[in-house]
Amino acid sequence: MNVVRWGRSVYANIQKFIQFQLTVNVAALVINVVAAISSGDVPLTAVQLLWVNLIMDTLGALALATEPPTDHLMGRPPVGRKEPLITNIMWRNLLIQAIYQVSVLLVLNFRGISILGLEHEVPTHATRVKNTIIFNAFVLCQAFNEFNARKPDEKNIFKGVIKNRLFMGIIVITLVLQVIIVEFLGKFASTTKLNWQQWLICAAIGVISWPLALVGKFIPVSRTPLSNKLKCWGKKKSSGEGSL
Repeated sequence: MNVVRWGRSVYANIQKFIQFQLTVNVAALVINVVAAISSGDVPLTAVQLLWVNLIMDTLGALALATEPPTDHLMGRPPVGRKEPLITNIMWRNLLIQAIYQVSVLLVLNFRGISILGLEHEVPTHATRVKNTIIFNAFVLCQAFNEFNARKPDEKNIFKGVIKNRLFMGIIVITLVLQVIIVEFLGKFASTTKLNWQQWLICAAIGVISWPLALVGKFIPVSRTPLSNKLKCWGKKKSSGEGSL
């Protein structure tokens, strides 16, 4: 029984990390591509993306891969060898968070100076503050979304989180390093210091991911894997074209 329990835990933890990783990648890619195409400038610099990748690949993997097995895992049906690693539930959670992050941060990118009340600032400084807020909010979104990734199919994302000291430690380390990067490494990270109101805005953007994830879990998903549906659709399309 313990072998099955731990085996399911390892598999579930891999899925949690993949959901978290894909959310970060999709959001960062869309934000920078859309901004680059529309204005020729990107809000997230190379150094900032390297820091985001460190959160995603190293700290994120440690935080999510160390989740202990739970009784909830034993209530799941067995997973076949041909079952896709990314489930419909993961796609739902991923898309909800990615769409939210992309929408909010692109609005800040294009209308942030007016929304944040920076019109009277020097244009170069206003742009730097706006881009720093976008970067800071993006990182905080990932930190808060790590809690969501812990429980992809459960409504209570905080269940047992205090017992996982490594997870909580990594979240604290991430937030402390983010403060240091924004407040003290301006030249290196292309950031500028933010006041407490701007920090609250960034934190609020991140926190919204929690109720958003809860609401999203009330959206039903099909039990048939998305990959199987796409295969069936492709076969139907090819057979229809052949009959013509």
